[in-house]
This record gives sequence, C-alpha cells and structure tokens, in this order.
Amino acid sequence: MQTVELIQEARRQAEICNACRYCEGYCSVFPAMHAGRAFSDGDITQLANLCHNCRGCYYACQYTAPHEFELNLPKALAEVRRDSWEAYAWPQPLARRFHTHGGAIALALALGFALIFWALRALGGSGEGFYAALSHNAMVAIFLPAFLLPLVSLGVGMARYWRAVDGEPIRLAHLKRAFGMAAKMKNLAAGHGDGCNFEDEDRFSHARRYAHQAVMYGFLLCFASTSVGTVLHYAFDMPAPYPLWSLPKLLGVPGGVLLTAGCIWMAALKLRADRTLDDEGAFGGSIAFILLLGFVALTGLALYALGSSTVMPALLAVHLGAVLTFFLLTPFSKMAHGFYRLLALIRDAQRT
Repeated sequence: MQTVELIQEARRQAEICNACRYCEGYCSVFPAMHAGRAFSDGDITQLANLCHNCRGCYYACQYTAPHEFELNLPKALAEVRRDSWEAYAWPQPLARRFHTHGGAIALALALGFALIFWALRALGGSGEGFYAALSHNAMVAIFLPAFLLPLVSLGVGMARYWRAVDGEPIRLAHLKRAFGMAAKMKNLAAGHGDGCNFEDEDRFSHARRYAHQAVMYGFLLCFASTSVGTVLHYAFDMPAPYPLWSLPKLLGVPGGVLLTAGCIWMAALKLRADRTLDDEGAFGGSIAFILLLGFVALTGLALYALGSSTVMPALLAVHLGAVLTFFLLTPFSKMAHGFYRLLALIRDAQRT
C-alpha cells in the first residue's frame, strides 16, 4: 500500500494546479492533469511517474511559499513516485531499505561479493583472459539467476503499477509514442524546448537531459555488447577475449565511456541541485545508484585496459562484485524508475 499522507498532499497540490493551469505546456504532467477534474490514487501515481523533476513549474509558480498554499509540486510528486516504487516492489522491504540506506547497502554488497569472487579464483578456471581466473561456467551459474530474478521482481512491480493506474491493453501506437518520448527525453527539454531549471532557477539548460541520454545510451550499448558476446560464444563457438575491432568491443568501449561520463555528470548535477525540490529521504539511495552504475562501467573499462596485467584477477573480482550488486539491487534502486516511467508514458499515450 502507498502512503496515504503523500498521496493526499500531492492530490491537494494537483487540484490547485488544475485550477490555475499556468503551467499547461510545461511537460506531459500538466496536460494529463488537466484532462480530469478529480484525481484517484492511481491518477496521482501516474502523474508522479510522468514527472521528471525538471522544476520549471516550481520556479514559475506564484503559489509557492511564503504563499499560504505552499506548493512544491516537484517534491510532492517525487515523494509519491519513490513511494510507488517501494509499494509495488517485490519483495517490498528491500526497496524501502535501499532508498534510505542505499549507500551503505551498495558498498557492503559490492565489497562482500568482491571478496567472494577473489576467494573463488583459488578454484582456478580454464581458458584465456578472464576465464583463467574464473571459469565461464561459474560466471553463468552466478550471473544467470542474478539477471533473471530481478527481471521477475520488476515484472511483478510493473504489473502492480499497471493495475493501479487502470492501464488498458497496449497497442503498437502506444509503444511507438512512449519509446519516442523516452528516446528523446522530451520532457527534460520542457514544453518550450529550452531545457529545464534543475541546476539553477534563473537558467535553462539541457545538461540534465544530455547526462541522462549518455547514461541510457551507454547502458544500452554495454547491454548490446554483452548480448553479442553471448551469441558469439554459444552460436559461433567464439569465446572471449575479443579484439578491439570486434563487435563486442566496438559496442562496449564507447558504451562504457558514455556510461561512466554520464554517471559522473549526473552525480555532479544532483549534488548542485536544490534538494528541497526533490525527495530528500531518497537522496542517499539515488546517489548510491548513480555511483554504483558508474563504477560498474569504469571498472569494465579498466579491465579492458589492464586485462593482461597482474592486477587483472583483483580487478575482475571488484568488477564482478559491483555488477552482481547492480543486478540484485535493480528492482529496488532508482534503476527501476526507467521501467515505471516507460509504463507511465505508455499509459499517457493511451490517454491521448
């Protein structure tokens, strides 16, 4: 169950915004909000997951504090958004713990798993490169369940979300519109297209949009690299390591660079931004996720550069520990927001 007080406060603010309508063209939130007169709990959850926390509406609003209405819609929706991820996550207690103690949880798991992988190297491996330190079969036995179980967890949470927002049967047109919005990150450009005010009240910028795109496309390139490597290994009997001009490397190296740079950029922007316009209780978990994802990418690039050196076994243990932590925490970290936001965009496409 979602927290009643958070839903009620967001509903109060949405009703005032719906009466004012000054911010109608700012992003997808306001056309969706203005389509109705009353807001169910599911409506508020949907609006919260459409919101990208660009803050333009807050800086344009005449009803923020010290006005008696004390509107802070970005914060109210951010709190509902995080609460929805926690309420729909499975198993739920892990989600609530991560958002409040994310840094400690991620660090403890990454270090613990790294020590386990370092100990496993004593068993040895067969093959070249990384497989000499840890066999391919051992990696598959560890990482296949670690990849599939979070997908099941995410599937449960997304199904719960879809029921809560009264989602309809999905059509190709809905997917096309939603994926188009996600690919361009159009809502981070705001309605006027000049960018958002995330960094500074008086300055529009596309920095946050570009940082998000670097992370998203970097991650997709890395995922594509891993997928291609899997196909080469099993379908063509071409195991790693692969040379620089191979497809896995042509996808993975640029992806790793984009992902590392994007995470550093996002963390810097988040540290400079005004925390009172966001969900302050989830700040630690959000930063922990960004740094963990960036660390996965950075250690992956380091492995490629130092894969033939004596530090490779230790570096491999650290990298695999970070990757395993990332996989297991995906349904409970801010990584889940991408899946929920895509569902919100699909539901919004059904409305329009």
